[in-house]
Amino acid sequence: MDKVDLLLKQWATERPDLDSSPMGVIGRLTILNRSVEKGFQQSLENVHITMQEFDVLAVLRRCGPPFQQAVGVLCSYTLLSSGAMTNRIDRLVKKELVLRKPNPEDRRGVIVALSEQGRTLIDELLPVRFEEAYKIVSVLSSAERNDLEKLLKKMTDAHSEECAAIVDINLNNS
Repeated sequence: MDKVDLLLKQWATERPDLDSSPMGVIGRLTILNRSVEKGFQQSLENVHITMQEFDVLAVLRRCGPPFQQAVGVLCSYTLLSSGAMTNRIDRLVKKELVLRKPNPEDRRGVIVALSEQGRTLIDELLPVRFEEAYKIVSVLSSAERNDLEKLLKKMTDAHSEECAAIVDINLNNS
């Protein structure tokens, strides 16, 4: 019996009128998320960046050459407000991991680009990030991972607005 099983048993005893079974799914998702984030955050501490800064670098890297995006595009990929993104970019510029460039398509806009140092760092960190995720899912077969991903996507799709709002709140409070 794990902690989530205990929680479910306690609720069944104390409030048998409530269906506590969803708490099993939510509790386990929460525990897994915390485990992945904690493991990876320790890796980031060694290079003095936050998870949120990593996310910005990762977006720029995965978008491909020339590894740059307009601030608005970065906001949409990371579900951040422009103010929160500006704070992240400021910190990354100070760390010389990104560069700000004028946006040729919008005089008031800014393009954010990975610096050479930023690209080197993100390329070093990505295998660590993927390994942390793999550790969690490695107990599942490929078919089980595919099934779980489909089920989780069904849940996030059904609650897309709520999920986006929660992600935005969590990232902005970080």
